[in-house]
Amino acid sequence: MTDTPHHPPKIELQPIGFIRSAFQSVQGMPIQTVSATHVEGALQVLPQFQPGLRDIEGFEYLILITHLHKASEKLEVVPFMDTQSHGVFATRAPARPNRMGLSIVQLIRVHEGCLHFRGNDMLDGTPVLDIKPYVPALDVRQTEHIGWFRHGLAQLPTAQSDARMA
Repeated sequence: MTDTPHHPPKIELQPIGFIRSAFQSVQGMPIQTVSATHVEGALQVLPQFQPGLRDIEGFEYLILITHLHKASEKLEVVPFMDTQSHGVFATRAPARPNRMGLSIVQLIRVHEGCLHFRGNDMLDGTPVLDIKPYVPALDVRQTEHIGWFRHGLAQLPTAQSDARMA
């Protein structure tokens, strides 16, 4: 095992596209795609990345990896579905190092480099870093060990985003 450098090299990423959404502010926005199953959005893929969309219409669900450009970076947070503080890596809070987001969305259609989807929990202008097809045989795991979420999930139907992660 090699030592981890104290000053790791900088990683540079570029967006492959941007979200088009009715959400202009985090206030009142859904906090997970599962609680926004009918909320539509779109991903406009930049022209140079559009050849990578070939065959994507064969998938019902996609995983969008995003940069949460309006969130802050914190190591401890009070998540939207709880009243207690937790280490950010034990949450799905947007306020986290590198501000990376993951949204599983339902693809409706592809038109001229634009992916139209349902399950929008993203702000307008959110940079998308990658798209991966959702494949249940690869992505679904059965477990009973879900930490504090066991109680927090009861909050999901009514929980909405607020300013605590900004």
